[in-house]
Amino acid sequence: MGEDTDTTRTLNHSFLRDHNYVTEADIISTVEFNHTGELLATGDKGGRVVIFQREPEGKTEPFSQGEYNVYNTFQSHEPEFDYLKSLEIEEKINKIRWLPQQNAAHFLLSTNDKTVKLWKVSERDKRPEGYNLKDEEGRMKNLSTVTSLQVPVLKPMDLMVEVSPRRVFANAHTYHVNSISVNSDHETYMSADDLRINLWHLGITNRSFNIVDIKPVNMEDLTEVITAAEFHPHHCNLLVYSSSKGTLRLCDMREAALCDKHSKLFEEPEDPSNRSFFSEIISSVSDVKFSHSGRYLLTRDYLTAKVWDLNMENKPLEIYQVHEYLRSKLCSLYENDCIFDKFECVWNGSDSVIMTGAYNNFFRMFDRNTNRDVTLEASRESSKPRAVLKPRRVCQGGKRRKDDISVDSLDFTKKILHTAWHPTENIIAIAATNNLYIFQDKLNQEMHG
Repeated sequence: MGEDTDTTRTLNHSFLRDHNYVTEADIISTVEFNHTGELLATGDKGGRVVIFQREPEGKTEPFSQGEYNVYNTFQSHEPEFDYLKSLEIEEKINKIRWLPQQNAAHFLLSTNDKTVKLWKVSERDKRPEGYNLKDEEGRMKNLSTVTSLQVPVLKPMDLMVEVSPRRVFANAHTYHVNSISVNSDHETYMSADDLRINLWHLGITNRSFNIVDIKPVNMEDLTEVITAAEFHPHHCNLLVYSSSKGTLRLCDMREAALCDKHSKLFEEPEDPSNRSFFSEIISSVSDVKFSHSGRYLLTRDYLTAKVWDLNMENKPLEIYQVHEYLRSKLCSLYENDCIFDKFECVWNGSDSVIMTGAYNNFFRMFDRNTNRDVTLEASRESSKPRAVLKPRRVCQGGKRRKDDISVDSLDFTKKILHTAWHPTENIIAIAATNNLYIFQDKLNQEMHG
């Protein structure tokens, strides 16, 4: 799975010439393929969205898949100031979600802490000419000079990609939005913050329906917050949300308008022998994703990734140790705030492999069928065209092999929090600070080609 991985392209998201200097605004904060995998969007802390498009397959080499090149860049969110609360609202893009394509245009949702926006991405390669009432500059003609009627025609022009805002969904969240998810009915979507989940119609911006509210009457009684939420891929009435207590709640919108009473609660009983000061912090679920089949849930907490079967609530079906070697380092990770990092997790197209990030620009893949796992590194060395990614190993002392990395020399400022997997092929996108790495598995490409 990992050893035959071949890199097609590495893209510097921020287009900086000076690679040693990274501004806060250039740090990538979300990565998302569209439903066909032909487009890939990234959002950053500066409120920008960069869309990459896959070039057509090369005709000379039948197995050479097209590279991803910049398709469009636009400013999605600007910094704002809430005068009522005296709060600055960051422009950072928290999430991007593509809508399934219905026509020639593409649509995507992007959100910062407070406001969700719907964007239309369209192409123009023709322009109308020969207006009767306007001149070539678009100014109105003097009607007395118009003596004949002509039929306007469409003339070819250089391809132009236009991005236009279609909807702004604002003023519905008191707390920070952490998730957006488009429903399988293609008409509604939800946005989730720390304490509430709202349901929106894509065509209506001035109202939303509150479907989950865990805010206690007295905020001093607050014991948990919502960390992530997602709709079921096939059943438009089902959604799941995760909490800082490590639990998952499956809700059915057919049961009640307010889904405060869950249909199922997925929770793993705590092992008393592992109990420590950090237990609650590291058990907080930072991400939850339905499998493409809709049968399983993938979650990520600080040290592990877990797969849950929707029919088994009392414990996870599979547990994968992402970086167990950090268990002895939790005290220093708490002091430098790394213990609060929110790692995401993703499925591959067939739900057979899961991927999630780690420190030192490492990311981990776990093959559910063979129980093989691999640690790979997103770095400039591994990103040369046709370079093969070498598996990396972290050791905890004792005998070290030649290429092993000591747990004490890991760089905790380099973290892979955001990853994405192409919906059908073995192509992955890895966000490492301000760089976007795109790797593809050559062997699988050829086998499925």
